Amino acid sequence: MSASDSSTALRPEASRSLEAELAGLVGSVQEARWILEDACRAADPIAEARRLARRRAGGEPLQHVLSHWGFRRLAVKSDRRALVPRFETELVVEIALAEVASSRPLWAADLGTGSGVIALSIALELRGEVNCLATDISPAALGLARENAAASGLGQSGRLSFLQGSWYEALGGQLRGALDLVVSNPPYLAAREWEELDPVVRQYDPYEALVAGEQGTEAMAEILLGAPVFLKDDGLVVLELAPHQAGAGLELARRAGFSDARVAPDLAGRPRVLVARP
Repeated sequence: MSASDSSTALRPEASRSLEAELAGLVGSVQEARWILEDACRAADPIAEARRLARRRAGGEPLQHVLSHWGFRRLAVKSDRRALVPRFETELVVEIALAEVASSRPLWAADLGTGSGVIALSIALELRGEVNCLATDISPAALGLARENAAASGLGQSGRLSFLQGSWYEALGGQLRGALDLVVSNPPYLAAREWEELDPVVRQYDPYEALVAGEQGTEAMAEILLGAPVFLKDDGLVVLELAPHQAGAGLELARRAGFSDARVAPDLAGRPRVLVARP
């Protein structure tokens, strides 16, 4: 659907002229179209489109500029409280859904949920008797995840719970040996790598959601080494990692006692998603 189709507020000629103006501001025709389509929901679409384009031209991520962003079957809000949802993380969800046991009821934990897109996707796409626990150490991130749950219609579904705390600490002791799935997109940058990031990423994505520690594998280690305590005997861990961490991830999985571990590639062929079973 084109921007001009989404509202009768602009005539086709005006829409094309404004689109060209926006493209000049943001440097992308496609982004200009997305901005215009979003702005056409406003009372004054021309003023709104220019306001959004100026934000984008100033370096703000497109996902923050727009009022929503697509992630699999979801339309979610993205802002400074959590990482911008990225396509690589859609692969994490796809693999988790394909690999998880078909038995119900199913218990899953999304550790470090951020904007909530993993937990929400699992709750939405598995349906049935699914209990998904979304944890984060950041109250602000959990607030964003709750907002996205409410907007998706899943907030009152009974399939989602939001828990504050660091990794497994948020779960308490009552879920030991109870989880079918542990899934996560944890921070996986080393501290020195953060300094090399695009300044826009450093400005808008939370540091603690990007940087795991001095090595970059600290969060992955906590998740893998702690998983056997919380997983069922046939449980599953699925987590995102940096391509250069594939070997370290497999070694950590072995140390944690996982006998079946592999790293699946992303669409570019780079190692991206660790899948491990006891």
